[in-house]
Amino acid sequence: MSDATNIDGKASAANLRAEISRKVALVKEKHGLTPGLSVILVGEDPASEVYVRNKGKATVEAGMNSNTYTMAENATHDEVMAKVEELNADPAVHGILVQLPLPEQVNEDAIINAIHPAKDVDGFHTLNVGRLNSGQDAMVPCTPVGCMVMLKEVVGDLTGKRAIVVGRSNIVGKPMAALLLKEHCTVTIAHSRTQDLAAECRRADIVIAAVGRPRMVKGNWIKPGATVIDVGINRIEDTSTKSGSRLVGDVDFNEAVKVAGAITPVPGGVGPMTIACLLKNTLTAACRQVQVPEPD
Repeated sequence: MSDATNIDGKASAANLRAEISRKVALVKEKHGLTPGLSVILVGEDPASEVYVRNKGKATVEAGMNSNTYTMAENATHDEVMAKVEELNADPAVHGILVQLPLPEQVNEDAIINAIHPAKDVDGFHTLNVGRLNSGQDAMVPCTPVGCMVMLKEVVGDLTGKRAIVVGRSNIVGKPMAALLLKEHCTVTIAHSRTQDLAAECRRADIVIAAVGRPRMVKGNWIKPGATVIDVGINRIEDTSTKSGSRLVGDVDFNEAVKVAGAITPVPGGVGPMTIACLLKNTLTAACRQVQVPEPD
């Protein structure tokens, strides 16, 4: 059996970003609307700083307005809340994103739920979570949206497929399961405490790994020909590299690639799609707020 097809997240993201840029140009021309995204970054976490910088760059390249508000590591809960409320009130800001994690003195849940649901481009507000799970229009977290775009590109119609989501986070696992249900999949949500997790995975036509444990999902857990979407980004020690470390997913890629039909690599799979879907959400949010149709 030949190795699995590599699902190229970079190529999918580039196509989506080009489509978003085209649509942004159309809403500017027809409605004088420039979508605006504002990001709040609290503290100086190097990984978060790089991620926020990449988001800002991609937003500007798509023709949107981008602003980043950096606050000190010791910023109080009230100071962060005041910034969220200021951005809620600004009509030029259509999307608000608070980079997580936040320092311990800031109540993460309260901050997320202070963002106006219409501007919640991360899709974390409880109102958007409720809308997604009851089948209504919602802002949906970017990573699951990106996974779904790639799945449809590879598999096509998902109706009746047996899918397993390994991981139950509010950011990926739970919304991913809701999106799969919407596409008429038979969905299992599993996690590190699931009994005989390997056997559960082997039944699935689609495996979404989002558990945050390096190479936890083994090749012999994969049903031959299954589609594997690896959301994990884990840094492990590797003395053969200049940095002394490298990124791996939650799936043991070298084993799984010999069994699966298609698989996302790490890096270069889900990661690039997350930022592209953030742009998609920002455009959608802007069109909904100004009550103009989103271009086809």
